[in-house]
Amino acid sequence: MNEIVGSHDLLLVTLDTLRFDVAAELAAAGRIPHLARHLPGGRWEKRHAPGSFTYASHQAIFAGFLPTPAAPGPHPRLFAARFAGSETTAGRTWVYDTPDLVSGLAREGYHTACIGGVGFFNKQGPLGSVLPDLFQESHWEPGFGVASPTSFEEQVARAEDLVRGLPAERKLFLFVNVSALHQPNWFHLPGATREAGDTRASHAAALEYVDRHIGRLFAAASSRRPCFAIVCSDHGTAYGDDGYTGHRLGHESVWTVPYAHFTLDRTAPGAAR
Repeated sequence: MNEIVGSHDLLLVTLDTLRFDVAAELAAAGRIPHLARHLPGGRWEKRHAPGSFTYASHQAIFAGFLPTPAAPGPHPRLFAARFAGSETTAGRTWVYDTPDLVSGLAREGYHTACIGGVGFFNKQGPLGSVLPDLFQESHWEPGFGVASPTSFEEQVARAEDLVRGLPAERKLFLFVNVSALHQPNWFHLPGATREAGDTRASHAAALEYVDRHIGRLFAAASSRRPCFAIVCSDHGTAYGDDGYTGHRLGHESVWTVPYAHFTLDRTAPGAAR
């Protein structure tokens, strides 16, 4: 990461609430082709979330604690604050001297920008402002939120505008919290009704919806220089698994998440649109 930071733009996408099993099934079945073409080997990596709900998990992620590989460690981290005794800071780790990754990248000369999704990014109160206030620039509007059937395409359009408005020489750290997977998601499944509510199938349909638009986000993020991208879930959610529903609980469906990182080569001019 010491070679990546400073030479590449950076993109972090959290697919809020995405379950690992659903993500893996759709990749294997060819139902998310735009994501799968970037996944190493065409597969998601199985990892453990650093928190069981959005706020806790993102606080950890922004401190450098990305989801942890679901295998015995230790697992060296990509980014870490300088911290005496850290067993996961290694020679390849990019180390910063600020409290969080966002301010660390800002000190390195990056423009830091957040395009929020779920309520913890809506800036409508003190709690909803904590995470977006880490960034130099942040955006949220109702069209980006969980109740919008067009949330992700609206987020992508904002990302495209943001990238076009940034001076070419200024490096960018762009964070996008994707709300489409979060409940309610029934409206992404053809034939589903509000009365029937969300299901594992509508959760999968929401990921297919995201996949249809994510190529534009990748193109925008890599339109100025090569871009190092991290795409992961912050936590999963239960749909009746062992009697559990939702998240902020200690079930396998919540703690197990998909993860991938990869480099996007610079795209041709105009490819973002």
